[in-house]
Amino acid sequence: MLQLKEKRREKREERREEKRREEKRREEKREKRKEKREKREEKRKEKKEKKREKRRKEKRKEKRKEKKRKEKKRKEKKRKEKKRKEKKRKEKKRKEKKRKEKRKEKKKEKRKKKKRKREEKRKEKRKEKREKEKKEKKKKRKEKRKEKKKKRRKEKRKDISGKMFNTR
Repeated sequence: MLQLKEKRREKREERREEKRREEKRREEKREKRKEKREKREEKRKEKKEKKREKRRKEKRKEKRKEKKRKEKKRKEKKRKEKKRKEKKRKEKKRKEKKRKEKRKEKKKEKRKKKKRKREEKRKEKRKEKREKEKKEKKKKRKEKRKEKKKKRRKEKRKDISGKMFNTR
């Protein structure tokens, strides 16, 4: 009787032990699964983080690229603007020079014209003076001749009258 009781107790004990071991095994499995899960989770997070970092880097790179491109564009624009202004300035200068040259030419032409006119006037005056002097000379000569003629006539008359007077 006592032996039977002992056997039963041992069996119970054994079952309990078995149960405990089973529980322990399950617990360990659970732990392992949990660990695996956590590891996977960790890996996944790391992967995600890496991806994010990569994306961030790409974005930064892109931004830098964009900045550079914009800078290049801005410089190009500035350079073109400078070139255009320079061209405009040169054109203006050239036009100004041309205009000044034209004005100078005009003035020169005007002066030439004036000089020509003055010369012509002087010539005309000289001509008129010569003509006047010629006329004057002619007049004087005519006058002189007239005077001479008159004198001769008078002399002739005097001579005739003297002769006549002497014959008496």
